Amino acid sequence: MDSDEKLVVKVKELKKVFKTGDSYLTVLDGLNLNVCQGEIAAIIGRSGSGKSTLLNLIGGLDHPTYGNVIIRNTHIENGSEEELSKFRNRHIGFIFQFHHLLTEFTVVENIMMPNLIAHFNVEKAYNKSLELMKLLRIYEKKDSKPNKLSGGESQRVAIARALINAPEIILADEPTGNLDAQTAETIKGMLFDIAKKFGHTMIIVTHNRSIVEEADTTYQLQDGILNHLLDHIN
Repeated sequence: MDSDEKLVVKVKELKKVFKTGDSYLTVLDGLNLNVCQGEIAAIIGRSGSGKSTLLNLIGGLDHPTYGNVIIRNTHIENGSEEELSKFRNRHIGFIFQFHHLLTEFTVVENIMMPNLIAHFNVEKAYNKSLELMKLLRIYEKKDSKPNKLSGGESQRVAIARALINAPEIILADEPTGNLDAQTAETIKGMLFDIAKKFGHTMIIVTHNRSIVEEADTTYQLQDGILNHLLDHIN
């Protein structure tokens, strides 16, 4: 399932080196990855192995030391901050372990924010937010502030916010990491159902065995190299 017409994310010979004092730390060392349209790819690895760094590079939140990050046919590795910001807003949705909700805004306002940044009509943004809240079963929380939400509810808000601009790609960094087992399973089920229903391509960094077992493909990041472990695609 890696023909060029279906390829959404292509990472080529990606290298990331951090300078610490007088020494250099190589986190990613010539890494390659292909993810196709509608694919759910899970990435595992020990803490500190560079999984979050990889997601940040794919999402244009950081620049590689060397190598290419290609989304569809667009090279993003050398884009300016303004170019990358616009690109992310149109094409990529982020879900993090920590929800990063804006505490001074209500649930619906938090979800609307990416739409408003993209200069969508306010009424349309509001209505789209309501649709997503119904889909994620948090509609009754629309006027609540984040400090009134449970961990699972906060993560559903974060998912809705990531989906509001209908991104082709969803990047999720430990999306169930701070949740109890039952809530984590609920959130995982919602993520997978939504991705399959709307055809999102999703890359998930995780330690959650259930996510790994249900992902289409699984990779392990070790010593800066990404190894293909499992392929569940029929």
